[in-house]
Order: sequence, then structure tokens, then C-alpha cells
Amino acid sequence: MQTPEKHPYPVNNVPGYKTDFIEKKAIISLEHLKWGLYRLFVDSLLYFGNVRAGFRKFRPLDGEELNAFFNSKRYATDLIRQRGPSLPLESILKDDRYLISEMACKSYGDDPKSPSELKKILLEAFREHKLQDGGRITIKELLSGEVVTKKYEARQQEFIFSADDVLDESVDNEDELEQKYDRVSKKFFSARSAALANTTRYLSMVSDLDVYVATSMRNREDFRSMANKAERIFSDTRLKELEIRYFDPTLSAARGHEDKGLIECLMVKCAKVLVYCAGEKESYGKDAEAAMALSLGKPVIFLCDHELKSRFYREVHPLSRLIHFETGVAVGAMVTDRLKDVSELLYRIFENKMQYELDQPKRGYLRLKETLTKSIVRLQTNDTLLSETFWNHYHS
Repeated sequence: MQTPEKHPYPVNNVPGYKTDFIEKKAIISLEHLKWGLYRLFVDSLLYFGNVRAGFRKFRPLDGEELNAFFNSKRYATDLIRQRGPSLPLESILKDDRYLISEMACKSYGDDPKSPSELKKILLEAFREHKLQDGGRITIKELLSGEVVTKKYEARQQEFIFSADDVLDESVDNEDELEQKYDRVSKKFFSARSAALANTTRYLSMVSDLDVYVATSMRNREDFRSMANKAERIFSDTRLKELEIRYFDPTLSAARGHEDKGLIECLMVKCAKVLVYCAGEKESYGKDAEAAMALSLGKPVIFLCDHELKSRFYREVHPLSRLIHFETGVAVGAMVTDRLKDVSELLYRIFENKMQYELDQPKRGYLRLKETLTKSIVRLQTNDTLLSETFWNHYHS
């Protein structure tokens, strides 16, 4: 047996490894046999979904063919590192990134010279307030008042979200209201211009995209929090040395929600890894993105905010394990509530240093776990009917 230098993971980290096993031309002990079978089981689950299929694939291959097979499963780490830095992105203040959202775009419109929906409604609500002999009033009170609640209820939360920067400020006349609106409007168009430029740059390097970050952001604090998470994850020195190219959702916008959907689907397809950032509430969008990535057989990392939610995604959520549509292999997500784990997992993935361990809760039932998070990334059922039916019909 050998410990090849170019392998998808370090085989000397497989449980039971001893240096005595290497370069032996025969099995020297039961421990040696167990270690070899352990490797066979791990590789079979990783690439074929079950041990029998893996054994049948590997059985006729000689050493050179085996090395070629495993080398084809590696990430081209040297090429990733040698690309150099990606195109620089336009900077957007973290406090202003909420303004690149679709809700803000609908509120402020596409043209800074044309009256926006938000401005029209603010003026309408203020004029009604003055007719009622009102005095100074806050922007939030205007957007929460009777005019907006009755006539624009479906968009009320959109307007409140978009005016977050001035919600607590009060006005006494229309000029003052317009000044406050104009201040935020200028921030919006500046942020949106930068975000659109960033999207152009992301599209220009989509074939080299390493990591897609999937999330849903519903308020200003979500944008701040996501920006900080991305910064902390990818500031890891080892990832910076690899020149990892990642999509930051707080820095990108599209010209419409249809285009946004096309862009995000393309990026999920092209990215090598997806990082799913769970929030207080989930959304169809990022769930669909995670499902697409798992169904393409890509590594997916779920980042959760607390232990209870981590357990939910690791053990309960149906999206945590899906089928790679091309091969039929069951692919599971890696789940953690620690930012440093995300950085570590990305480093291991791109450096071909992942570590796995087998778990057999029942005879014939195998689960392959990633060792850092103990997440199940592959599995083989012991239900004979299910297994035979699945594999007989999957490739029919």
C-alpha cells in the first residue's frame, strides 16, 4: 500500500494508519487489512455512493490507473494559487449595503432625476399630516401612519426598510423632508452603482469562482452581520495566500430580480464550494441555492448562529443531504456554528486535506463523517430493497 502525494485527502489521517503499512507488498496484520478496507470504504462512499460499486470500479485498476483516478478528484491548488488576485471590487460602506437590496431598488427607482415611489408616498403622507394640523413628525411615523397603512399596505415594510437611515429623524416642512430624502437617495444611487459594477466583475471571473456565499438579508443589521461574517471567514491568512475568489452578497446587485436569479444560478453552477449562512428565518432563494449545489455534488458548508440550529441542520433539515443528480451519490452538507470552522473547512477543501471517519450505527449502514464538524457527508443504507431499487433504476 502507498500514501500517494497527490490524493484528494491525506490517507495517513485515515483511522488506524501506521507507518509500517507503507510499501508492503502483502497484508502484514489484521490492523493492516482493516486500514486498507477502511480506505476502500471511504473512497467508495465519496465517489460511488456505496462500497460494492466502489469495489467493482477499483478492482481492475492498476497502481497507475488508481493514481490517475484519484488525481482527477483533487482541487488544482497550485493553479488556484498561481492565478493571482482577482479584479478589485468597488467599496461600499457596511452601513450602506442594505441599500443594494431589491426592496431599496423598488423604493428609489432607477433614475435619480425622477421622483421615486418612496418620495411620492412620503410627501403624500406629510401633506395629509399637515391637513390634520400636525406638527413635527418622524419619517417612521409618516410611513407607519394611516395614509401608507391604508393605501400602500403591501409595500409598507419595503418603504420602512429603505428609509432606515432617517426613520428616527423628524421634519416640519416639505423642504426639510426632501433634504432628508435626498441624503439617503444619494447614498442609494452611489451604493447601487458600485454594486452593479461589482456584479460585472463577478461575472467576468465566474469561471474561476471558488466560493459562492448564499444568504438572505431582510434588514439593515442582516447586511452588516453578513458583511462582517464574510470578512472574518475570508481574512484567514491561508485563504488569502490561496487567492480564494468568493462572491460576497453584500457587494453585488442586479438590474432586476429576473437577472438576479439568472446570475445567482450561474454562480452556484460555477463555484467550487457553497457556504450557506443561516438566519433567523430561512428563504426559498438560499435554500434553492444550497439544494442546487448539493445536487451538483459540490461541498456545501452550513453556518448557523447557535448550537440548537446547528443540530437542526445537521440532523433534521431535509436539505442537509441530497442526491448528486449525475452520479446518484448521497451528498451531505457540513454544518457548524463557528466562523473559524468555515475558514478551516475551506482551507482543507482547496488544499486537498479533508479528513473523514466512518460510522456504522447498524450492520451494513454506513455514514461517512467529516471529522471537524461530525457532519454526515455520504451514506449507504442497509435497506436492501431501497438500495437495489435505487441503483437499479437511477441509471436506467
